[in-house]
Amino acid sequence: MNPSKNLLALLPLLAAFATLQAQAATDAGNALAPASAAQAEAVPMTDGEIRKVDAAAGKLTIKHGPIANLDMGAMTMIFRVQDPALLGQVKEGDQVRFSVIRANGALTVTTLVVQPPGK
Repeated sequence: MNPSKNLLALLPLLAAFATLQAQAATDAGNALAPASAAQAEAVPMTDGEIRKVDAAAGKLTIKHGPIANLDMGAMTMIFRVQDPALLGQVKEGDQVRFSVIRANGALTVTTLVVQPPGK
């Protein structure tokens, strides 16, 4: 058999392998989705203060206390928000309690509750 025929014989196998890999990746993503949602519900809340709302970028800058589930100390940093509607609930200076997870490589706020003044 010449090399061209070998290559032509392998093409259907390579296509099938690529299809199987794509399906496995999709299945893995679907399997993780419910766990991520459950994980988000179990994440502890952290106290913080909104420093900036960037609705165009879908991000909040929050000065926060320690974030236990991420083993992160107190600091000021930028977070993505899981639900863009959260951005309309806060303004600069608001005291909040929030939960954050690492989703798709980004620190993402999943829950946000504005605290009444004086708390």
